[in-house]
Amino acid sequence: MSNNMPAYRNPALSIKERVTDLLGRMTLQEKVGQLIMWDARPDDLSFVNTRQPGSVLHVLGDKLGRIMDLAAQNRLGIPMLVGEDCIHGHSFWKGANIFPTQLAMAASWHPDMLEKVARMTAEEAIYTGVHWTFSPVLCLTRDLRWGRVGETFGEDPYLIGEMAAAMIRGYQGKGLDDPTAILATAKHYAGYSETQGGRDASEADISQRKLRSYFLPPFEKAVQAGAMTFMTGYQSMEGQPSTVNHWLLTEVLKEEWGFEGVLVTDWDNVGALVKSQRICADYAEAAVVAIRAGNDIMMCTPEFYEGAIEAVNSGRLKEEEIDGPCARLLALKFRMGLFENPRRPDLQKAAVEIGKPEHVAVNLDMARQSLILLQNDGLLPLDADKLTSIAVVGPNADDDLQQLGDWSLGAWQYPKEAGKHPREKTVTVLDGMKTAAPAGVQIKYAPGCSIVNNDLSGIPAAVEAAKDTDVIVAVVGDHHQYLGETLSTATLELMGGQKALLDALAATGKPMIVVLVNSKPMVLPASANNAAAIIEAFNPGMQGGQAIAEAIFGQLNPSGKLTVSVPVHVGQQPVFYSQVRGQHGERYADLTQEPLFPFGHGLSYTQYTYSNPRLSADTLKSGQSVDVLVDVENSGQRAGVEIVQVYVSDLVTSATWVNKALKGFARVALQPGEKKTVTVNLPWESFRIVNAQGEIVVEPGEFEIQVGPSSRDSDLLKVKMVIEE
Repeated sequence: MSNNMPAYRNPALSIKERVTDLLGRMTLQEKVGQLIMWDARPDDLSFVNTRQPGSVLHVLGDKLGRIMDLAAQNRLGIPMLVGEDCIHGHSFWKGANIFPTQLAMAASWHPDMLEKVARMTAEEAIYTGVHWTFSPVLCLTRDLRWGRVGETFGEDPYLIGEMAAAMIRGYQGKGLDDPTAILATAKHYAGYSETQGGRDASEADISQRKLRSYFLPPFEKAVQAGAMTFMTGYQSMEGQPSTVNHWLLTEVLKEEWGFEGVLVTDWDNVGALVKSQRICADYAEAAVVAIRAGNDIMMCTPEFYEGAIEAVNSGRLKEEEIDGPCARLLALKFRMGLFENPRRPDLQKAAVEIGKPEHVAVNLDMARQSLILLQNDGLLPLDADKLTSIAVVGPNADDDLQQLGDWSLGAWQYPKEAGKHPREKTVTVLDGMKTAAPAGVQIKYAPGCSIVNNDLSGIPAAVEAAKDTDVIVAVVGDHHQYLGETLSTATLELMGGQKALLDALAATGKPMIVVLVNSKPMVLPASANNAAAIIEAFNPGMQGGQAIAEAIFGQLNPSGKLTVSVPVHVGQQPVFYSQVRGQHGERYADLTQEPLFPFGHGLSYTQYTYSNPRLSADTLKSGQSVDVLVDVENSGQRAGVEIVQVYVSDLVTSATWVNKALKGFARVALQPGEKKTVTVNLPWESFRIVNAQGEIVVEPGEFEIQVGPSSRDSDLLKVKMVIEE
C-alpha cells in the first residue's frame, strides 16, 4: 500500500476511519453534491463534474460507464451509487424477466418464492450497472381506487412484512459486499396509501397511534430484515409532509429502530415543499427542514444544491448538519466495497445472465403460484375429451403490455421511443391457450372491444366466434391508462366496452370462464359474477399466459389466495377485512358491507377439510409463544396446496381495536385423502395492540385464535386462550 495513498482509500482501515478521513477532505460543495440523486436521462453529463452528485438513477449500460469515468475524474474520486426501478424484475432493461406484480406475487403466500424472484432480479440488474432497486413497496392497500394498489402486497400489515422481508433478503443476497447483490428500498415510509378518495399523494389522515398500529409494523420488519435504504412518501400527515416529519424519519426509524442505512426522498419531494405543498418559501429553507428531519439523499431536486449551500453560508444551517447524512452515505459506499470495485456495467455478462432459462423457469413458477381461482361451478378444469373448440375473447387476451402491468417498458414511466419488451418474451393468454390446447381442439380469437374507448364494433365478431365453440374464455381487466402513480380511478368498474362484451357473451348461453388481467380488484358486472368460473391473475408477468392455460386445462391446480378483498360495489371502500369494532349495524341500508370475495379467499380443484383446532397452551405468561395446531385433510380427488391462515382476536381491549388480524400462515401440500397436522407458532408479539397512549402493549385477558382457509368468519374454526396479568 503506497504511503501517499489517502487513508480513505485504504480498505484495511475501519469504515469509521475511512469515512472520517474522507469527510475531513471534502468541501461544502462536495458534501452537498453527495446528498443529491440526479436524473441522468438527459444527454448532457456535465452535472457529474459540476455538481458531483453521490447517486444517479435512470441510466444503464454504456452511458453509465461514461458517467462512472467522469465521477472518477473528480478531485476525490468518490464512486457513484446507481439506482433503478427494478420493481418486479429489471423493469426497463429490454428483454429482462418481468415477473408478476407485487400484488400478484403476494397471492402465492410463498415468501421463499418472492425471495427467489428478488434474487434473480438482482442477478439480471447488476451487470447493467445497478446497485440499488427502489423495491419493495410496503404500503397497505386501503382504498382500491388508488392507482398504485398493484404495487402493494395487499391489505394486511403482517403479510406485507413477511413478503417484504423475503424480497429484501433476495435483493441483498449474502450482504452489502456481495457483488451479486443490490440494495433494497423499503417504501413509501409511511402512510402514503391512506388517501382521500383514492387520490394519489393526497393528505393522509393518520395519527401517530394509527401509524404505529397498522402502517409502521411492516417497515420495522424491513429494518430487522436488513434493508439498508428507506424511501419517504409523497403525502402529508397532520399538516406535515412526510419529508419533514422528524418524529417519523429520525425518532422512530433511526433512533427507536436503530436503522443504520440511508433515507432517500421520493422524486423531487424536497422541491414539492416549495412548489406544491408550499410550506417553504425557497430552496434554502427546504434544504434546512429536509436535513433536520432526517433525510440523507434528495432524489431529483437539483435546486437542493444551491439551496443547501446558501443555507450554510447564511447561517441557517450548520455545515456539521450536512456531515451527518453525508457520512451515512459514504459509510454505505464503503460497506458495499464501491471504492475498490465500483461495479461497472458488464454488457457481455448481461447478455448471458438476463433472461436465461433458469430465470424464466422461476418466472413461470411464480406465475403459477400466484393464480387465484375465485369461483368455479365445476367447469374447471376443462375436460379436453369433451371439447372441439374454445373461444378466447377480450381486450387483454393477447395484450402483452397489460399482462406485464405497470413498471415495465411500455408503461408511462419511460417515453414511448424507449419501446417495450420484445413481444416474443411474453406468453399471453391466447398464446398459452394455443400451446396448451390438446390436439383437435380449435382456438378461436376475437378481442371484442377496447378498454380505453367505448367502441363496441368488435362485439358481434366475438359473439359469432363464441356461438360456434364449446366454452368461452373471456379475458378482461384494466389498462395502463387507468393505473399507476397519479392515475387513480373514480370507479372500479370495467372500463370501455368490457361490460357490454361480457353481457353479450353471457347471452349466448355458452359456459364462460372469466380471466381477470388487472392491476387491482374490480367491480364485476352480473354477467361476470354469474360465469361458470373466475380466475384472478392480476398482472401475471411474462409467463402468465402459460400458467393461466395450464390452470384452465387442469395441468395446474390453483393454490393462490387473495391478499386484498374484492368489493361488490365501489361505495364499500374501504372494504379490507380488519375493521375496527364498534360501528352501528353490520350493513349499509342499501348494500352489504361484506366483500364479494374476502381477504384470504381462493379455491382449488380439490377440497380441504379443517378439524380439531387446538393450542399448545391455553394460558400464556409474559414473553411466551403458543403453537396453533389444526388438522387439514384433502378430501377431494386431486393433489393440491392449501394455505392455512391464523388470525388473532383480542376480545376486550383498553382501546378500540380490529375484529381480527392475521398473525401466521402455512402452506401445506396434500395428496388426495391425506391428512396433516399443521402447526403455526404465534410469538408474543402476535398479541400486541397499540393503546390509547400510543404504547405497544400486550394486555392480559381472553383471546380467540381463529384458523381456516380465509378471513371470512364462517370459514374459521375458533379456540380461546388467556394471557395472564
